[in-house]
Amino acid sequence: MDKILEKKSLTNWLKKLTGYDVYAPVLKDDLWNYEIISDGDNLELDYLNTVQAPKKFIFPQVENLLDFGSSDEGTPEITETLPQPNPTVILGVRPCDGKAVILQDLVFGGEFTDPYYWNRRNATYLVGLTCNTPPSPNCFCTSVDGSPHSQEGLDILLTDLGTKYFVEALTDKGRKLVSAGQALFKAPTAKDKKDLEQVKTGSEKKIKRQIKNLKKVPPKLKDMFDSPLWDEEAMSCLRCGICTFLCPTCHCFDISDEVTSSLPLKGHRIRTWDTCQFPDFTMHSSGHNPRPDKASRLRQRMLHKFQYFVEIHKKYQCTGCGRCVSLCPVGIDIIEVLDKVRDYG
Repeated sequence: MDKILEKKSLTNWLKKLTGYDVYAPVLKDDLWNYEIISDGDNLELDYLNTVQAPKKFIFPQVENLLDFGSSDEGTPEITETLPQPNPTVILGVRPCDGKAVILQDLVFGGEFTDPYYWNRRNATYLVGLTCNTPPSPNCFCTSVDGSPHSQEGLDILLTDLGTKYFVEALTDKGRKLVSAGQALFKAPTAKDKKDLEQVKTGSEKKIKRQIKNLKKVPPKLKDMFDSPLWDEEAMSCLRCGICTFLCPTCHCFDISDEVTSSLPLKGHRIRTWDTCQFPDFTMHSSGHNPRPDKASRLRQRMLHKFQYFVEIHKKYQCTGCGRCVSLCPVGIDIIEVLDKVRDYG
């Protein structure tokens, strides 16, 4: 379903989405992040990308998996706490972040599905926005089989055509959102379709950073487990975890029990984000740590995204959003690391 929506009608469309929680990028303290919006009157979509990816709406940083305890007689009691989220619309999702959701689906789906993830996933509507203005200087989506106008993972893709948006409703969920404001949309003309193609073609030319011959990297990584390259590249790492916590595809987590009362026993089982970049991520109860240093942890990050995930799912576990490059406090650059891997030996 292809439609045209005048920009002046965007707010009116959002007001038609009654029953939905609507989030959009908001500039706060000089950072763009998703915030809930009440009416969209002050909506701005002129931004590079949010600091945090929208994965937090589907895979939150902290969530309660179950409540546990015991009765006065000492009988164990366990209550599953599956989320029942309100339908949620995320507006202005960049294509790299839409594609990231598809990669997360592979992790939390498959033979063993995660009901906590999927309850939120099924209640989330992703409205994407083509990157037809100059993107972040560290975007490299075209190097990892993506594009500034990728439709992957999105329910709707909006493309800015000046005074209007070209609206591509890609799924039943997307068509449902369009139908909520049906009178505001009109059919695209032949010129609109031609303008759309020109914008999409031009958007790819604006991606300045590239990883050439990335297909050479996965087989190269197999022979580089003990390479001194990892020590060299990890030397400046602070072990802060910014690269993974802001990554739209990283999904490692920890599970812990929090006891709130001992008599009678009461508590919660909590899932929280974790990262392979923390020293205790692979710490064994024996005290042995198979990844004892920064080099082995940086190696794990690269191998997970560009070897292991490729072998299992035939896809890179990276969408080229560039957050890990732009926001690393010591300037570790995944593009430069992969270039060195490709040319190694």
